[in-house]
Amino acid sequence: MKKIILGLLVATSLINQSCINDNEDPVAVSKIEGSVADPLVGGPTQPNQVWFDLSENKQIVTKRTDWDLALYSGNSFKVILNSSIMMAAGKIPNASNIDLVTESSVSTLKNQIQVANFNPSNEVYIDDVKGNFPTGYTAIEEIKADDSENAVYLLNMGKELYTGAVAQGSVATGGDARGWMKIQIVRSGENYKIKYAELGTTTHKEITIVKNTAYNYNFVSLKNDKEVLIQPEKKKWDLSFTVFTNIISGAGSYIYADFVTHNNVGGVGAYEVLINSGSGVEAYNNFKVSDIDQSKFVYNDQRIIGSNWRNPVGVNGLEVYGNRFYIIKDANGYYFKLRFTRLTNTSGERGFPQFEYKPL
Repeated sequence: MKKIILGLLVATSLINQSCINDNEDPVAVSKIEGSVADPLVGGPTQPNQVWFDLSENKQIVTKRTDWDLALYSGNSFKVILNSSIMMAAGKIPNASNIDLVTESSVSTLKNQIQVANFNPSNEVYIDDVKGNFPTGYTAIEEIKADDSENAVYLLNMGKELYTGAVAQGSVATGGDARGWMKIQIVRSGENYKIKYAELGTTTHKEITIVKNTAYNYNFVSLKNDKEVLIQPEKKKWDLSFTVFTNIISGAGSYIYADFVTHNNVGGVGAYEVLINSGSGVEAYNNFKVSDIDQSKFVYNDQRIIGSNWRNPVGVNGLEVYGNRFYIIKDANGYYFKLRFTRLTNTSGERGFPQFEYKPL
């Protein structure tokens, strides 16, 4: 097993409560052996995506706006939108030539291809929130071998990062609109060719992407006309800290801050342990490898941790739930227990999470 960097940390208070108030200093108790991590989410505008490898105690940080599309590197041809910046896509009816699509021809469609507008019908314009790819639903249909079967799509490019002031304890997950593009993706042998352009143009750009099977996806920035490196190799990260487009039943898509996904495409599994009585900290400390329940690991939904670890509207203010922790199995078969200890920094600013974890 890879070397685990272990340290000593002060545990939070062993009190019988379900939440930890972020605005209070933790009460010191006996020290335990483990690792503590501070993912560099970047504060209340949460500008970063953090890719964390538990077995190396290592994080890779990228900007949320660094990429637009993720192209699956496996056998199927699936294209994923950047959910962290509220992107969406919809097929343009009766369009086969990207150069003939005009601003006026998609004016009605623009009103439909939206995120977080409390319209349940907008769910078709985002990808499967479970992240169960390559089999899950994608707003851009699987790329066909016959070029003529691949539609032209209207692409809502989402939101820029917010650059203004943010009230203490609040978050700002999006700034100015990034505009619109028209896009058509075809196969280039065993790889991808992307045709794309601004709406007002009558010509388009092209970029060919060669699948790199060491990674889950190849990433592309249409704004910068190039392929970019975002995620680490498929077996070299376990958790992602990110803003995330999720679904609220009956209300459609919605944007979440403080979200944590696990690398299910890369073979990582996770499950939640809820403590109904007694101290959650004590239960976490006492949990051992023989307590693992293999039947509970989830590999087909990346949202097991999600936003379930924190309560932004707690009776005592911003809170981390103290009555739950998580069991992670990485792609190499190693197990970890993990619990969250902070949602904010000591000044009460969001976007400064902290967790502790220990190999089992």
